Order: sequence, then C-alpha cells, then structure tokens
Amino acid sequence: MKWADQSTNEKLQACVIGRVLLEHKHMYRVVTDEGEWLASLSGSFKHQAQERRDYPAVGDWVAVEKMPGEEKGIIRNILPRTSIFSRKVAGDTTVEQIVAVNVDIVFLVMSLNLDFNLRRLERYLVAAWDSGANPVIVLTKKDVCDDPQFYVDQAESVAFGVPIHVVSSVTGEGIEELQDLLKDGKTAALLGSSGVGKSSLTNALCVENVMVVQEIREDDDKGRHTTTHRELFRMPGGGLLIDTPGMREFQMWDNSESLDTGFQDVEQFASDCRFTDCQHDGQPGCGVQEALDNGALTRERFASYEKLKRELAYMERKADAAAQKAERGKWKQITKDMRKRPAKKR
Repeated sequence: MKWADQSTNEKLQACVIGRVLLEHKHMYRVVTDEGEWLASLSGSFKHQAQERRDYPAVGDWVAVEKMPGEEKGIIRNILPRTSIFSRKVAGDTTVEQIVAVNVDIVFLVMSLNLDFNLRRLERYLVAAWDSGANPVIVLTKKDVCDDPQFYVDQAESVAFGVPIHVVSSVTGEGIEELQDLLKDGKTAALLGSSGVGKSSLTNALCVENVMVVQEIREDDDKGRHTTTHRELFRMPGGGLLIDTPGMREFQMWDNSESLDTGFQDVEQFASDCRFTDCQHDGQPGCGVQEALDNGALTRERFASYEKLKRELAYMERKADAAAQKAERGKWKQITKDMRKRPAKKR
C-alpha cells in the first residue's frame, strides 16, 4: 500500500504503509505488504519529535521507505491514531508511557486468585475508556478457582455494562469467545499485572507458543515478569494482539474526562446533591453522603474515586507545567538557530 499523501514531499512518494510490530530503543520491526523490515527513524523525524507521543509505538501505522538492497527501512511519518492507551511511567518522573495504540479492544486481565484487585480494575477501566478503545474484562485461571462467580460479582460491581469473560488457558474454556471478538482484523491489547496469565493467554489465542511462560509464586500468587517488551502478534483468524509487560503499579495519565464513565454510580449519586458545587464532605443535602450512609455506595469505592480524582488533578497541573517548560525551550532553540544564521548581504 503506497503512502496516501504524495503531493508535498518527494521522500514520502517512495514510502509504503507498514505497521509497527515491535519496538526496542527507537528501532522498530515493521510489517508491510512487501515483507517485514527492521526500521529506524529518519533524521528529520527525530529532529521534530518533542515528546513520547511523537515517536512510533507498537500498533502504529507508519510511512516507511525501504533501503535499497536491504531488509531495512526508514520511518518518515506516523499515520493518525484511532486510540492511544497511556499511563504515567513508574516512579516520581512525570512522563507518559504509551502502552498500546490503534487498538479496538483492551483486554483487562486479572486472575481468579489473590492477585485480583478491585481498586486496580477501577484504574484500568478509567484508562481504557479514555483510550478510545472498548474495555473487556478477562478473568483467567478458571481451572484453579473453586468459585469464579465470587470474582465475577465483584467485577460487575464496578464495571457497568463492560463484558466479562472467565477463561482458562489450560483447558481452553472461554478462549474461542475471545478469538471471535477479534475477527475481521480487529486489534486488541492485553493489560494486567505480572502473573495473571497474559503470556499463557497470548499463546492460547494465537494457537501456538509465541510467548515464554513462567510459574507464579505459591506464597502470594504473584508472578515474575515474563514479557519485557510490547509486541504485536497476528492471530490465525485475522485478528491482532498486543501483549504488554506486567504492571503492578498503574498511575493514571490525563484521564480526567473518563473518570465519570468509570464511576457512573458515584456521578449519579452526586447529581442528587442539593448544591452543584457540593464537595461531599458534610454539605447538607449531599446525595453521595446519603448513598454512603444507606449502603448504596461503599466507602472503599468512594475513597478510590476521590483518590483518582486527586491524582488526575495533580497530573494535570504537572502536565501543564511541563508543557509550558517545553514551549519555552522550543522558542529558545528557535532563537539560537536564528542567531547562528549568517546575516543577509544588502
């Protein structure tokens, strides 16, 4: 497939469209109609890139030019993205980490054991809604769980209208239903912490051992990191699957608009408050406090809502400060470049 816009840049005329299968330190494995190539970024691309979103990620469609006589390419542009799933990198640094792009479905994977965490699932759901993809909850390891419905009921209490699938990569139960979701060339990403069975699930969905699998620790049901990078796999039925490294820490990244979607119940109770600026901490006629008092809303869920709201507000302030710093740096560089140019002769 040729690059669509060939009118303004001669170098783009030689490009074809490819999709990024694998990323490693700004080197990319790209698949095109003409084969798979190892690709790097063009000099102008790297010069113009300012932040993480400006660089390719696994799942991206890119304009890539093949190097003559080699199975290598040069990436010259990124096509517009249909969805982007992000989080803040682990630690104190306020930097975005892109988990997956151009996905139709995000499989939120949790196992039916001690790793199941309702508060983490709430975070996943908010980020999934914000990404532009559709969330689907996948509860793994049914073969070693005596009461799967216990976990399903908990997930349903926070995931309103989100499909929930209970599966076993060992027995194959529920796998076909997930494969059916990815027919017609759809793309899905797997998101979950270490040890929940993402690698086993990837192998089951792809009907071959494409990922290494490690055992979980018996003392706490937690797993070791198996996947160390993001990679896109092609499935037998035509679908595509992005496996991601396990994440025990999941900090939000600019998902404030989707907080309402992830906490529809809290927002509904808040709409019953007497005052539109109610802070839900003692004001008269508070619908949220009434729900907390009569048990319609659990205090754990409301505390999670408040925590995420504070976290997102903090991230927004940090992001604004970082954007202002980047803008100042850009204009400083432009000024320096202009000073280096020789003066025109009169």
